[in-house]
Amino acid sequence: MQIDLSGKTAIVTGGGRGIGRDLVLRLAAEGVQTVALDVNQDDLDSLQAELASSPVASLQLRCDVTDSAQITEVVEQVRQRFGRIDILVNNAGVTATGPIDTLPEEAWRRCHEVNLTAVFLMCKAVVPVMKHQGFGRILNASSFAAIVPSVAHAAYASSKAAVAHFTRALAGEVGPWNITVNAYAPGMVPTTLNHFTERPQEEQDRLLNTLTLRRWGSTEDIGNLLCFLASDQASYITGTLIDVSGGKLATQVPSVAYEFAAAGDESTII
Repeated sequence: MQIDLSGKTAIVTGGGRGIGRDLVLRLAAEGVQTVALDVNQDDLDSLQAELASSPVASLQLRCDVTDSAQITEVVEQVRQRFGRIDILVNNAGVTATGPIDTLPEEAWRRCHEVNLTAVFLMCKAVVPVMKHQGFGRILNASSFAAIVPSVAHAAYASSKAAVAHFTRALAGEVGPWNITVNAYAPGMVPTTLNHFTERPQEEQDRLLNTLTLRRWGSTEDIGNLLCFLASDQASYITGTLIDVSGGKLATQVPSVAYEFAAAGDESTII
């Protein structure tokens, strides 16, 4: 099976850094015309320089994805430049940390505005274009936190859980136009938000012990999934939340298997 995305056009929000930037680069490598949206102009300029040698056209546009007017302007600019929008990746996200009784209201609101409302606004602007062309792939960043939340991360978890349900609702609405909508739930992928690999080794080990595949996730893992979901091979998959977390908490204590494997004794695994 060969995935061919060449000639398609994709918008990636939060595309200036982190997972979003790597997704833009991966899509460009697959022959996709990319449009990276971000609020940080320096990151966009850096991305533009990195894509300068690519034979595939690209745009790097400053856009606050919580601002509907800016989104409308950007989507029209993309439509005029490329004629169509085949793929929308709603990657932009922020976190808010703290117990509910002390979490600032502004932090709660900001987390939901970027993680959830921005997804709604981007879809609202792009869906008419996809309906007109009779094709579309919408990919929304949820999180493993939508499945099992962490203590003191209620704002983040609730926003990402809402994204999963929004995805299902939108998938139901746009199916007649050959548009699929799916959400993906990354597990522990080191980013500038979580600083996983910068934590003390003891804490890293504790986190890694929750994984069936005991390693940090990578942006390549996310890119592999998204390229598949954006392709014709995934044309019958829609309204799903796909866990790409290395089997985080797939079993109650995943580290037990590694303990037995290290001891060379599989007969007593229960």
